[in-house]
Amino acid sequence: AGRSMGNSSSRLYSALAKTLSSSAVPQHRDCLGQPDAAPLDPIDPKDLLEECQMVLQKRPPRFQRDFVALKASAASSHRPIRVMQWNILAQALGEGKDNFVQCPMEALKWEERKCLILEEILAYKPDILCLQEVDHYFDTFEPLLSRLGYQCTFFPKPWSPCLDVEQNNGPDGCALFFLKDRFELINSANIRLTAMKLKTNQVAIAQTLKCCETGRLFCIAVTHLKARTGWERFRSAQGCDLLQNLKSITQGANIPLIICGDFNAEPTEEVYKEFSNSSLNLNSAYKLLSPDGQSEPPYTTWKIRPSGECRHTLDYIWYSQHALNVNSALDLLTEEQIGPNRLPSFNYPSDHLSLVCDFSFSQDPDRLL
Repeated sequence: AGRSMGNSSSRLYSALAKTLSSSAVPQHRDCLGQPDAAPLDPIDPKDLLEECQMVLQKRPPRFQRDFVALKASAASSHRPIRVMQWNILAQALGEGKDNFVQCPMEALKWEERKCLILEEILAYKPDILCLQEVDHYFDTFEPLLSRLGYQCTFFPKPWSPCLDVEQNNGPDGCALFFLKDRFELINSANIRLTAMKLKTNQVAIAQTLKCCETGRLFCIAVTHLKARTGWERFRSAQGCDLLQNLKSITQGANIPLIICGDFNAEPTEEVYKEFSNSSLNLNSAYKLLSPDGQSEPPYTTWKIRPSGECRHTLDYIWYSQHALNVNSALDLLTEEQIGPNRLPSFNYPSDHLSLVCDFSFSQDPDRLL
C-alpha cells in the first residue's frame, strides 16, 4: 500500500517548510545554550505526519515492524513508558564521509531523509527519545519536537567529525527528548566521557525524571561511544566512566535507570561485559526478543562500505532489571526487508535500526532481584 495522503493542502502553514532552510538559524549560536525563542504553537502530530508523507510521496512505504509482547506476568498499574533509541546518521557523515557504496546519493537528500526520520518517530510515539549523530538539532529536531510537546536537550561532541565535511550543519551529538506532560525534569547532567583520566570526544546526557502518573523517579541516559576496531580498551574505559557517573546520579542504583546508546561494541566486547556485570544490576532489553532471553539480536546496523559488508550489533537499551519490566519491544527489520543494498536506503533513513521498548515499574520496588 502506498502512503495515505489525506488532505493535501496542509492544515498548518508548513511546519516542515520553516525548518527547511538552515540559513534561518544563526550559525554562531552556542550549541550548549537553549534557544531563547518564544515557544512556537503546538503541532498536531497527524498534521506533521501528513506533511512528511507528502514530501515522501515518491518513496516506497515505511517497513512494517511489530511490537513483541514480552511480559505476560504482572499487569502494570500505569501507562507504560515507551523509550526509543536511534543513531539517525549525521547528515554530514552520510553525505560526506561514510561511503555507503550501495546507497544512491539521492536517497540521502536531507529534505526527504529528515521526513523519513520524523515519520518513524511519529509512528512509534515514544515518551522518551534518545538519538545519536544529531547534526540538525537547532534547525529541525528542537523546533519540531518542542512543538510536539517534548522537552529537548542536546550535547554536541567537542570535536565532531561533521566539521571536517564541507557543507556541514555544525557538530553532531547526543540528544534527549521527553514528553513534558508525562515527566518532570528533576536534574540533568551533560557528561563528557573520560578514558584513563583524559577527556574524550564522546559524550552522554543523563536526566533524572519524575513520572507524573506514578510519582516514581528514574534516570534516563543517552550516549555514543568511540567507533572503530582497535579502540576496544578506549570504549571500555569510557563505559567505566559512564557507569561511575550513573552510580552517583542514581545513588547506587536506588533510582531505576535506562541507558540508550550506540556503544560501537559487539556483545563480545569488554564494555558490554562491564554493563552486564555492573553493580547497577542492568539487563539489555533486546535480549528478551531471543528465544531464551539470553542473546542479543543478530544485528542493529547493516551497511556496505568500500571494504565490504558490515553487519553488527552495536545499539542497546539497558535497564535496571530489579525495578523495571520490559512489556514489549519492537521487532527488528528482517534481512528481506533491508534488501540486498542494505542501509541506508530509499526506505530507511539510517544505517542503524531504531530500538523501541515499553517499560513499566515493578510492582515490588523493594525486591532487589
